[in-house]
Amino acid sequence: MRDLFHEELEQINLNLVALGEQIKVALDSATHALLTADLALAEKVIADDSLVDNTQHQLDAQTIDLMARQQPVASDLRALVTSLRMSADLERMGDMAHHIAKLARMRYPATAVPPELLLTIQEMGRVASKICEKATGIIKSRDTEAAKSLEKDDDEMDILHRKLFATLLDEKWAHGIETAIDMTLIGRYYERFADHAVSISRRVYYLVTGQYYSEE
Repeated sequence: MRDLFHEELEQINLNLVALGEQIKVALDSATHALLTADLALAEKVIADDSLVDNTQHQLDAQTIDLMARQQPVASDLRALVTSLRMSADLERMGDMAHHIAKLARMRYPATAVPPELLLTIQEMGRVASKICEKATGIIKSRDTEAAKSLEKDDDEMDILHRKLFATLLDEKWAHGIETAIDMTLIGRYYERFADHAVSISRRVYYLVTGQYYSEE
């Protein structure tokens, strides 16, 4: 019975990894759609968000069913509770990709991002993608050192976020309030995407050690 339990527990972890990989694809596609005004790609990300939601619901149902059948304690219970929280973080990351794609669609056929912010948004997308890939790897490996190091990648996102705001607040900004609001929202979506990935890394650290770590 215990062998079967741990096989099911491992399958839940593999499903979390698969969900993380699915979300990275969504984020990369949403960024590309945003920067190139690719309506078809934006529509695909928007449509596929329901698949992310369904995957999360199935994953949570699988986790809760295992908890009910096995009534785990100690580290096994911690693993299952952590799984529920990580799946919620991943679903929210999927929502951020969905929001980015919706903004790309809303501004079509124009490109939503003005020229002076193209490189900044492109870099925010790159960093978010890197963070998602690392967080997914951390779920798979349960590497506590990698989990702690993800904070540094999030610092990179925070710097880009501040850079974006500096451009929006510059007196030379010539694109009006509506575009400024769009860019404020986009910056927030990427920042929150990264924050949820950091939350996942902290949960993995807790799963392995039974302790939380604080930012240095």
